[in-house]
Amino acid sequence: MERVEVIQADITQLVVDAIVNAANETLLGGGGVDGAIHKAAGPALLAECRTLGGCKTGQCKVTGGYKLPAKWVIHTVGPVWRGGGQQEESLLAHCYRICLQTASHRGFKTVAFPSISTGAFRFPLKRASEIARYEIQYFLKKNDVISKVIMACLDGETFKTYRTAFGIE
Repeated sequence: MERVEVIQADITQLVVDAIVNAANETLLGGGGVDGAIHKAAGPALLAECRTLGGCKTGQCKVTGGYKLPAKWVIHTVGPVWRGGGQQEESLLAHCYRICLQTASHRGFKTVAFPSISTGAFRFPLKRASEIARYEIQYFLKKNDVISKVIMACLDGETFKTYRTAFGIE
């Protein structure tokens, strides 16, 4: 657990190699963390995202961080919660897995995640936190490239839920 940190923070302010953006399929910005990242990074991020052709749910694409303290942004599209019968859990798990694999392959040492899909996409927070914990812990057990994964929780409820899921009391 020394390689995982759960904090209450604005992900756009973190000094890490990469932050993960909970994006929509267009990658052209939106609300929540996606909008905040685009705003903080500046117009060059949107310009680069326009060249990527979008992104499918459960996948990721990488851009520069531009005006962000993070050098890179890993954009991933989490599933919209539709009641649990549309492979939402496996798609969310794959978001974490593919982002961690991508970060490792690129040699990123520090990566910060938001709570993927729990805002506008309405994924149940408790279940999302459990999926994040499992995927992150499983990945870190077999990978030593990434030295620190940060779960950046914007609000108190999300912070408390993720701390509980990760066994931090």
